[in-house]
Amino acid sequence: MAGHRPGRVVIGEAELRARVAELGRAIARDYAGKEPVLVGVLQGAFMFMADLVRAIPIDLATDFISLSSYEGGTKSSGQVRLVSDLSIPIAGRHVLIVEDIVDTGLTLEYLRRSLEARSPRSVRVCALADKASHRQVETRLDYVGFAIPDVYVVGYGFDYEGLYRNLPHIAALEDA
Repeated sequence: MAGHRPGRVVIGEAELRARVAELGRAIARDYAGKEPVLVGVLQGAFMFMADLVRAIPIDLATDFISLSSYEGGTKSSGQVRLVSDLSIPIAGRHVLIVEDIVDTGLTLEYLRRSLEARSPRSVRVCALADKASHRQVETRLDYVGFAIPDVYVVGYGFDYEGLYRNLPHIAALEDA
């Protein structure tokens, strides 16, 4: 862990708040009268999801799922593992996956297939950050907060080996 620290701010706190509010308005408009289930992908999406649900002024349900594709370090292992599953059924429901970041697309596509197999009415994706330069599989993102550069980021839920999730902004991880 020593040797890596948050560096330059990539997305500031005020910019995050403004964009989350915009996403909340768009989601509320698109899901009016549908009572969606927002499925947060733990652990990275918890801060974003908390702010997002407060920005969506319609009836909705929430649940969480935990997947892992990082075995420490800054690169995906390429292998996706279910750590903790949903606690509510989603059959017949409109599901909105809430992701912190989409980079390779492998985790998201694994999750999408897993949820679609449970017969929801629809499955869409809201990602705070899109790192398209890392994409290994095509994947559809319905709502995107920010396109981010090809840097490892921390803060606002993003971590490095469990650290830095509590930063109020998103910063590039740099060598100390």
